[in-house]
Amino acid sequence: MPTVVMTGGTSGLGEVAASRITASGATLLLGARTAGAKGLDVLPLDLAQLESVRSFAQAVDDRLGGTAVDVLVLNAGLSFHAIDQRTADGFETTFAVNHLAQYLLLRLLLPRLARGARVVITSSSTHDPELAGILPAPRHADAKLLAHPDLDTDLDEAPRNAGGHAYTSSKLCNVLTAQALAAQPEAIDKDLSVIAYDPGATPGTGLSRNFSPAVRLVWSLLGSPLGRLIPRYSTRAQAGGALADLALGTVRPPSGKVYASLVKGRLTWPQPSRLARNDQARDALWNDSAALAGLV
Repeated sequence: MPTVVMTGGTSGLGEVAASRITASGATLLLGARTAGAKGLDVLPLDLAQLESVRSFAQAVDDRLGGTAVDVLVLNAGLSFHAIDQRTADGFETTFAVNHLAQYLLLRLLLPRLARGARVVITSSSTHDPELAGILPAPRHADAKLLAHPDLDTDLDEAPRNAGGHAYTSSKLCNVLTAQALAAQPEAIDKDLSVIAYDPGATPGTGLSRNFSPAVRLVWSLLGSPLGRLIPRYSTRAQAGGALADLALGTVRPPSGKVYASLVKGRLTWPQPSRLARNDQARDALWNDSAALAGLV
C-alpha cells in the first residue's frame, strides 16, 4: 500500500480525500495545525512559518525511516479579502501559504519520493484570466512581488481586488510549480507523475473562513444541498473524491498532461492558461521561490 504525505486534509474537500485515502489502506501522514478527523495521523505543520515546514519535513523523515513517499498531496489553501496579512517570515500570507511553504515542502521531500511517485498540487481555474470569473485575474507570477506586494507598482489600490489578485496569482503559481517540477531532471529520472488539480468552485469549504460573516454564510449555504441545484459548483464529495482518485492513481493523466480540472463532477484535462505555459515564467518562479525559501 502507498505512503501518502498531505497538506490540507483536515477540512473541506481535503478531509474527504484524506478519508478516501485512508479507507484504501494507504498510510497517510497529514501536516496540519489541528488534529482533524478522528483516526487521521497528523503531524504539526503551520504553513505560515517556513521553519515549521522544515520541522514537518524532518518529522516525516523520522516517522518513515527508510520508507519512501509514494504520493505527495499539496492541497492546503486560504484566501483573504485584502493583503494586509503577513507571515512570521514577513511574506504576504496568501502567497506564502498557498505557494511558497508548499513549494519548500516539495523541495525538501523530493529526495524521498519513490520512483513513479505522484505529486498532486491543488490549484484553481481562477489562475486563467478567461475563467477567473468575479476575481481579478493574475497579472504575473513574480515571486518577489507576490511575497512583497508593496513593491508592485501596478498593485490595485482596492483592498478586495488586491486580495483577490493574491489568491488567483497563488493558484497560477501552483500550476507553474507543477510544470516546473515535471521538467526537473530529478523528476524525469524518477518518472514522477505531476498534476495541478482544479477542483472547481467548491462551496462549503473553509476557503471563506477569513471573510465577513455574510460571505461565510452564503458560501456555507451554497455548500448545502441547496448548492447542488447549481451544476457549475462542485460538491465536497465530488472534489475530494477526484483528489483522492488522482492521489491514489485510480485516475491517471493522459500522456503529456499536467493540469486536471473537475467540470460538473468529471475530470477533464484542458490546457492551463497561456501564462501557465510560459517556460520563462515557470523557471523564474522555481528559482525565485528557492531564494525566498532559503534553499540557495
